[in-house]
Amino acid sequence: MKFYRAAPLNAIPAGQDSPADDARLPGSSLVIAIRAADLVSPCGRFPAGGERTALVAAGTPKIRTGDQVVFVKVVAVAPAVVRRDGRVQAGGHPADHARLGAIEQQLDDLLGPGLIDEIAGRATLTGKVEGKARRAMTAALTIRATVLMALMPDAGYGEVMAALLGDLVLVPWQHPYQVPTPKVMSTWRAALGPAPLTALQERLLPAVGAEHRDHDYRAVLAGEPGHELRLGSIDGSVTRVPDTPANREAFGSTGTADDSAPYPQVRDLLAGDASTRGTMAVVSGPSGGPKAEGEQALLDTMLTRYPGVFTADRLWVLDRNFHALTACPGCSPPALMC
Repeated sequence: MKFYRAAPLNAIPAGQDSPADDARLPGSSLVIAIRAADLVSPCGRFPAGGERTALVAAGTPKIRTGDQVVFVKVVAVAPAVVRRDGRVQAGGHPADHARLGAIEQQLDDLLGPGLIDEIAGRATLTGKVEGKARRAMTAALTIRATVLMALMPDAGYGEVMAALLGDLVLVPWQHPYQVPTPKVMSTWRAALGPAPLTALQERLLPAVGAEHRDHDYRAVLAGEPGHELRLGSIDGSVTRVPDTPANREAFGSTGTADDSAPYPQVRDLLAGDASTRGTMAVVSGPSGGPKAEGEQALLDTMLTRYPGVFTADRLWVLDRNFHALTACPGCSPPALMC
């Protein structure tokens, strides 16, 4: 996936039920100019502390040179909720407007719009969060926050949520809203489970592989002209996980015969494109203990799980720790490995 693309996005409409023409801003600008003298309080007085409302524009006279103008960034397009005293608030939920910017635009380009929301709609919440609750978090917001964590490895839950929601928390929503706390984020991640992220991975990796195959002018090729094979590599690694009894039992550790290493470890096997270093397939398993899976066994799992990655137009390079020749049951014609 490319992360360098940063094309401006239109304002995010209020939801799937909003008429497209009503939710769309004219042109592609994300900044609105309003004369400062035309901004008024809709309730006839400037609100006191705790009275949440947006200011409104009193008429639209022509802006002239020298006028004091307020330049406003568009945060969201949502249906208005007008209170009895005139206060104007935003309907809906902030989570419906939170997006991953250029990253999500690239997802939409690869797999069509609304993939994360589609996966979130099929998710089943368990544990302390049940049903289809829409409190401070939603399933879609949790998925987006988890993806963003990979791009903010040094940030805590609070920082990730603040970056994802951004200026949405400044909007006077119909129901008061604050950035979810780290505890709330942790609870929702546990309730969501790994299945939605796995579903996103399984949809994304083949699309990334197809993009590399069709559009990568820097591709590393092997073979004679007219018979080139795209080069890929497969290798394994281990990742430390928190030292808990459950993790020790599930994953074990490496380096000691009695599982006395400081941390349990997960063994990962990754298949990547040699030219872009993009990951096209990944499988994981225990690194030690009675359930230990070596890289050879993980390779068999990968070939079975991701046959679409191992196509006849690729040459896969592995180190001497792997089989000299591995059969791919779902690959037709068989993948070439050396």
